[in-house]
Amino acid sequence: MELVSPGIGLIFWMTIVFALLIFILGKYAWRPIMKALKERDEFIEESLTAADRAKKEMKELKFSNEQLLKEAQEERDAILREGRKIKDSIIEEAREKANEEADNIVENAKERIENEKKSAMIDLKNQIADMAITVAEKILERELSDPSKQKDYIEKLIDDTHLN
Repeated sequence: MELVSPGIGLIFWMTIVFALLIFILGKYAWRPIMKALKERDEFIEESLTAADRAKKEMKELKFSNEQLLKEAQEERDAILREGRKIKDSIIEEAREKANEEADNIVENAKERIENEKKSAMIDLKNQIADMAITVAEKILERELSDPSKQKDYIEKLIDDTHLN
């Protein structure tokens, strides 16, 4: 029962023990506890600051990555456009070259045809001339087989020659 209604002596000794406990805690424990609390507070503050910085850096990196991605896509599109232009120019150049070659081939063929035509015409004329000479020889042989006819023909030629 003494605890429920303490006596003066108990209160006195409890006060001295409490004061002594406060003194010992203040001298040996309070400063390290406060120092630890202060260090922990600073650490938490630094961690929050670092987290904020990291968050900002992540946003900047994300923005930077988006910029790089956009630039890379634009560069890719430019390269593809340039590739298409080069492809089209190569195709057009090949088409023009093929047309030129085809025109040359046609022109050469026309020249060859013309040359062959002229050659055939000359051949035909030569054959006709040979045939005409052969026919004329045969006609003259038949007409001039008789010596009297030969004599008449020669006189006629001489008369024609004098008249001219």
